[in-house]
Amino acid sequence: MFELFPDQPVYDYPTLINVAYSLIWAFALSSIIAITHRITYTGPEYPKHLFQSLALGSIVAAMVMMAIGDSLARGLGAFGALAMIRFRTRIQDPKNILFIFASLSSGLAVGVYGYTIAFAGTLLFCGMALVLHYTNFTTRGEIKAELNVRLSNVIARKEVLRYLEEYGIRFHEKSTSLRQDRMNCNYAITLSYPSNYHPLLEKIKGIEGVERVTISYNETMEEI
Repeated sequence: MFELFPDQPVYDYPTLINVAYSLIWAFALSSIIAITHRITYTGPEYPKHLFQSLALGSIVAAMVMMAIGDSLARGLGAFGALAMIRFRTRIQDPKNILFIFASLSSGLAVGVYGYTIAFAGTLLFCGMALVLHYTNFTTRGEIKAELNVRLSNVIARKEVLRYLEEYGIRFHEKSTSLRQDRMNCNYAITLSYPSNYHPLLEKIKGIEGVERVTISYNETMEEI
């Protein structure tokens, strides 16, 4: 059906043309996945290193699969070598995990010469990701943040909650700590993006009994 993507048997020693053809298609398919992730990303700042990882990950996966071939010994050797590498990058967004796995899966499929599987799977995955992005299930235009407020009395805490409700901000209290005569409240909030929340901070700061107020965003360059 797809003459452009014929499923070929696994070669023990593939020719240079077969290797180049496979790696080019692996990069092309993973680039489509990376572009789809860029379109559906909803955070305040897009991590460019993640885009590069998505685009290049399939090449590495395809190379590993072509090197292993159908040899059990090579597979165990590759597994042992990869087990020595410790990945310490924290991935907090489940959607990022899926896109990373999709990129690697396309490379794995191409690495065993399953072009039809790689092509159809990539198109279906990206298509469904775009469809869900433009439905009510998306997090488009929203960012997660934390609001930290230092208070000197309980009345000020009630005023802070009232201002949050007036702005229509979804929130829940994560922690509250007492130190001598001061109270520290930490709230997980969901903000619409882009928007200016400086007036809200100014109002909260102007409440009698509020000593300090800060908003910190969860999306950082150190965390994918």
